Amino acid sequence: MSTDKLAAAEETQWRNIEAQTGKSRATWITLANRQGFEKHGALMAWLKTEMGLTHGNANLVAIRAREAAAGAPPAGGDLLAAQYAGAKAGLKPIYDAVHAAVLALGPELEFAPKKAYMSLRRKKQFALIQPTTATRLDLGLVLKGAAPQGRLEASASFSAMCTHRVRLESVAQVDTELKRWLTQAFDEAG
Repeated sequence: MSTDKLAAAEETQWRNIEAQTGKSRATWITLANRQGFEKHGALMAWLKTEMGLTHGNANLVAIRAREAAAGAPPAGGDLLAAQYAGAKAGLKPIYDAVHAAVLALGPELEFAPKKAYMSLRRKKQFALIQPTTATRLDLGLVLKGAAPQGRLEASASFSAMCTHRVRLESVAQVDTELKRWLTQAFDEAG
């Protein structure tokens, strides 16, 4: 998904937050920053328990509030851009296809960019997307009790956070079977 589409998705999420709560984006950011939490997790916990926001909405408010407090531009896009720079640039269309499949799962999810991968969370992490080589992107999944079979491999040494891995070398591999596994992991994380 392009940066423009990500920005549009965030704007839609903000409109939904404002419609559901009756509070503007600026109000949410001000409320969040007034709490004085130093840790992202503590602010999210407050937003969820005291203010009734869903995990994904609390995460968005917390991220944007902390950026506003620091006077910093959003960092997530920079981390994602760095992952798909240089020799790994050809993997970005595969990432975009997986990203679009994940967005279709529902609104209560969080994309948390890390230095080397994108973590996907609902109430807990259910997947990660990692550009592993110049020609392969790996999708790690948390699928409790699912037997490895075919291209759904045991995670082994790939990631201790995931139970399974799917190696992706083309957009065509983001198919019905892969979307079924993503849906299962998403559902189990809810």
